Amino acid sequence: MGAPYELAWYGCDLRTGAIVEDLPVLKPTGALGRKLGATTTLQFDLALAGASIDWEAATAPGRSMVVAVDQATDIPLWAGAVLPRDGGSSTTVQIGAATLECYLDARYPGTQSLVGMDQAAVVSALVTPALSSGPPIVIDAVSTGVTMDYLTDDGDDRTILSCLQEVMSLEGGPEWTIDVAWNSGHSGFVFPLRVRSAVGTQATSPEAVFDYPGSVAEYTLSESYEQGKGATRVLARGEGEGSSRLTSSPRTATALIANGWALWEYRFTPATGVTDPDQLAKHAAKTGDLMAQGAQVWTVQGVASESPRLGRDWTLGDTIRLSVDHSPRHPAGAELVARCWAWELEPSANRVRPILVEEG
Repeated sequence: MGAPYELAWYGCDLRTGAIVEDLPVLKPTGALGRKLGATTTLQFDLALAGASIDWEAATAPGRSMVVAVDQATDIPLWAGAVLPRDGGSSTTVQIGAATLECYLDARYPGTQSLVGMDQAAVVSALVTPALSSGPPIVIDAVSTGVTMDYLTDDGDDRTILSCLQEVMSLEGGPEWTIDVAWNSGHSGFVFPLRVRSAVGTQATSPEAVFDYPGSVAEYTLSESYEQGKGATRVLARGEGEGSSRLTSSPRTATALIANGWALWEYRFTPATGVTDPDQLAKHAAKTGDLMAQGAQVWTVQGVASESPRLGRDWTLGDTIRLSVDHSPRHPAGAELVARCWAWELEPSANRVRPILVEEG
């Protein structure tokens, strides 16, 4: 049996990442979590009795961030910029924080013409304006070997986050996430922005294994063919109206339909300002491939102290094995290797929850 999760919380300067104050009385009111290419949020209570001397500076909205470190491994697991803070006659102060993807939603890429560039270089160029007067984000972009064109116009008012999410949603698009790590002096933190064809480590036989019964208290397989989750024909549409509206060619799951599936149609507008037919086609292709057989998401409720250790044994984007000996849903058992697209950690409940998504 491993050690329970005990988190050390630090209040840090947003611009430099330097630790301002330990925050031993800062308590999250829910589970902390991460998700590929997206912001997650967390709420806290800070008890004023016993609060550190500089707690106000360490939690100042817009100027600070809070960072969680696993005390058993000394690995930083979560970081969030402090946004709201409320307090008055109560003995506690309420604080809200969001992972640093939120910062990219408050910065703009400007006008850029990125033609014939590697996907990783495109992401790097879009993020570069946020490196000026921003948090200590360090770009860690590995060439994907795939080139693309991407144009931005400052007049469209699209944020860096919206651009990066659009690039990631293209067929064959690169993945990205913002991690947190100790700085070289172990006196604060830096934020590597990872850009890969696929973030994390993908293995057919991963070392991180969650077993039921065993380290898994319970699990759920959620399957859905609801609107927006399942379709056998997908069409991406640009902005505008009527016959002048830019439209992709349809992405049709012809093999499924030939094998007896019904035709389910789905039309969507992937992002504002898309004027490139090739980009629309890539949006339709990726969305169509993901939706063809519907959504299949496994949520694993692991006993945190008995499961593979988050940050050490597995992390965001890694493949994880779920081994079910038997259960009411799977009486003959089930074996699954799938990628962790998101995770949640709730130390007070001794629970860790990797969210596993089956991909095609």
